[in-house]
Amino acid sequence: MTAPVRLDASTASALVDTRLIAPGIHCAGCISKIERGLAEIEGVETVRVNFSTKHVAVRHVAELPESTLIDALEKLGFEAQTLADNPLAIDDKESRSLLRALAVAGFGMMNIMLLSVSVWSGAGGVTRELFHWLSALIAIPVIAYSGRPFFSSAWMALKYRRTNMDVPISIGVLLATALSLYETFAGSGHAYFDSAVMLLFFLLAGRALDAMMRKKTRSGIGALLSRMGKTAQVIQSTGGTTSVNAQDLEPGMLMLVAAGESLAADGVIEKGEGAVDNAMLTGESVPEAVGTGSQVHAGAVALEGPFEVRITAAAADTVLAEIARLMDDAGQGRSRYVRIADRAARLYAPAVHSLALLAFAGWMLAGAGWHQSLVIAIAVLIITCPCAMGLAVPAAQVVASGALIKRGLLVKDGSALERLAEVDIALFDKTGTLTLGEPRADISALGEQERAIALALAQSSRHPLSRGLAATLREGRVTPADVVSVEEIEGRGLSGLWQGQPVALTKPKRDQSMMATSLSVGSRDYVIHFTDALRADAAATIGALEQLGIESQIVSGDKAGAVDEIASTLGIKARAQARPQDKLELLDDLRKSGHRALMVGDGMNDGPALAAAHASIAPGTASDVSQQAADAVFTGHNLMPVAFAVRHARRCMTIVRQNFGFAVIYNACAVPLALAGLVTPLIAAIAMSGSSLVVVGNSLRLARLQE
Repeated sequence: MTAPVRLDASTASALVDTRLIAPGIHCAGCISKIERGLAEIEGVETVRVNFSTKHVAVRHVAELPESTLIDALEKLGFEAQTLADNPLAIDDKESRSLLRALAVAGFGMMNIMLLSVSVWSGAGGVTRELFHWLSALIAIPVIAYSGRPFFSSAWMALKYRRTNMDVPISIGVLLATALSLYETFAGSGHAYFDSAVMLLFFLLAGRALDAMMRKKTRSGIGALLSRMGKTAQVIQSTGGTTSVNAQDLEPGMLMLVAAGESLAADGVIEKGEGAVDNAMLTGESVPEAVGTGSQVHAGAVALEGPFEVRITAAAADTVLAEIARLMDDAGQGRSRYVRIADRAARLYAPAVHSLALLAFAGWMLAGAGWHQSLVIAIAVLIITCPCAMGLAVPAAQVVASGALIKRGLLVKDGSALERLAEVDIALFDKTGTLTLGEPRADISALGEQERAIALALAQSSRHPLSRGLAATLREGRVTPADVVSVEEIEGRGLSGLWQGQPVALTKPKRDQSMMATSLSVGSRDYVIHFTDALRADAAATIGALEQLGIESQIVSGDKAGAVDEIASTLGIKARAQARPQDKLELLDDLRKSGHRALMVGDGMNDGPALAAAHASIAPGTASDVSQQAADAVFTGHNLMPVAFAVRHARRCMTIVRQNFGFAVIYNACAVPLALAGLVTPLIAAIAMSGSSLVVVGNSLRLARLQE
């Protein structure tokens, strides 16, 4: 391999960023090992590992080749490669491999346990030997296949004279399998294939769940990037247009944007006017009026047009791509949260294997012989198998998540309950979060006839205000009038004929509010104003959070007037016109001051903040990006599931601590008995299973909902 390049600072040019992927990253120890190891290379300024996506981001001088970084990672025990053209891409081969290994381990475990029941029930002689051989025939290929994620990782670490968590796991599984094979060949009364396969199954389940969460993170970023237009109509010098792929657009080009199109690049309008849906940046459901000189961004949808845009930024330089990068980077801060079980396991597993080794050596010195000493060491390994420890967290999280579903809240990641239990401040977006995000019309000025005409016009348009007006009228059981020749005129609105009279739904002539429209019937005009109502239980939810010791604030991209009005109604602080970067800075400031923030938002502009917050929740009506970035999603029109989630998460963590306490007490009592040779491997396996059942039983208490 190429030795790391040592560079003189005087020859260094501008810094560049390189992103690599290292699928072998499995724990916090891997993260610290990579960050410390690469930081020692001269020319490397910063190293950041994103556990969720297995990305390694390195900022270094341009003279340092990527191959040097890859070689350095391999010396640390991690295979690595440069990311593909999509800077946020990652191969799903690892996820599929883990799921296949988990399925095989589960199948083998169930069949071996069925055979073991007969042995435990007292089957002897030829029957016992037959069942042992059948168990061996099932276990050996299962362990060989399902153990590959651990064996390959352990071998890679040992190959470079390092260690990781997979080394003691592999030793334990292989040692138990080898002794079981020896006992089977010798015709002994004991074999421990069930314990080896069961251990693999539980460990693989944890790895598979982590892989699934990483996939959700990636799909959220992909959903964000998918909002960007794939092509654009570029105006040529001759006056004609040609279709150009988004990645081939360049600053200075002039693109023509028609109504209904999604912009493929950032730019400034040079000609034309209309309105755009800019929700991915502002979070507002209300369209934004644009005209000559207005800045528009990739991902925005032109509701009215056409207009000509001079491109200022394209491809990876757009604001939308920057938000995607912010989400990817923000996930790193949250991924550094090391779960309680992981922290315990880092110390627990090496200690257990050292204890087993000491037991073997001690009994050998006492003259017990290698066979008896090895049996006792295996008993120590089995009785201290971290199944109860491993179930302490996920069992409680699964039951708690099931209870929350009954209250309309879906938790996507069990570890989110740990973070939810710790929050002490809640930040709410306004539109679509504290409010319903659905404009509702004030139709009190309209008579029955005007309402019927308005519905006939509004139902013909996809404009947000038209949809809001139609929804309000339908709720009032209005029947649409017989309006003919309905036409939507770009930039002006809707028009038609009713009983020979011209009727129209257009922008108000004197009212400049974007939350208003004008209905014209002949020579008469009616201005219709819209509001975005608070969720019915918004105030009660803020009060419930306050009782839990959690301060609430509004941080929104909406205009100050609308935000201040909601804040005054709820009696909480607010910050308006906040960009995605502003929300991230606020979260960072809160983190530095010792706070753990809960972010609740729905817009695409909330994606980075949802990913960066200590915990996050999005409503079911949120954009795909926000739902993917958030830890949990609540359904329905009520906001109270947010407060209930925090309360139930705190109860869940109380149960988790009880589970850990039992696991510690169990080991404190069982380990001395195993070391003394008073426990056979069979009894050890039963005790281990019993401890797991106790942990599961305690966790089931979370199924009972508490107000």
